[in-house]
Amino acid sequence: MNLTQIQDLIKFVAKSGVSEVEIEQKDFKITIKANGKAKQEVIQVASPIVAAPVVTAAPAAAPIAATPAAPAPVAEVKNDKLVEIKSPMIGTFYRSPGPDKPSFVEVGSEIKVGDKVCIVEAMKLFNEIESEVSGRIVKVLVNDSTPIEFDQPLFLVEIA
Repeated sequence: MNLTQIQDLIKFVAKSGVSEVEIEQKDFKITIKANGKAKQEVIQVASPIVAAPVVTAAPAAAPIAATPAAPAPVAEVKNDKLVEIKSPMIGTFYRSPGPDKPSFVEVGSEIKVGDKVCIVEAMKLFNEIESEVSGRIVKVLVNDSTPIEFDQPLFLVEIA
């Protein structure tokens, strides 16, 4: 089961009002529980050598996946020339590759498709997020070193 299928399943559970869904495959098990407004996902991946890790996420958040350099989803906003670069996963947002390094982008920075705009740390994995649009950074919507959710807007970009 890939990340997109898991995200679709979470959205389905949220919309359908089902209280619990459990899927078990050969080496993969996912349980999604919804109690009223609060939702919780529990993912277990079986491994013959290592004990299965368990991940618990915040309400309506997508599970964490080890997909380095995942491109950020883009969604249109008010102005035709403004788009949001959104987080492809939950984790911790970092504007630079290290504490003593400069930020990937600043307000006013020109970016192209494929340029790295930030890092999202998820389960000790540092995923470089690449832009899917070309343009100029108008606003940084998240503070450095803060937790972020799936599909949370990170940057506002004016399309070139």
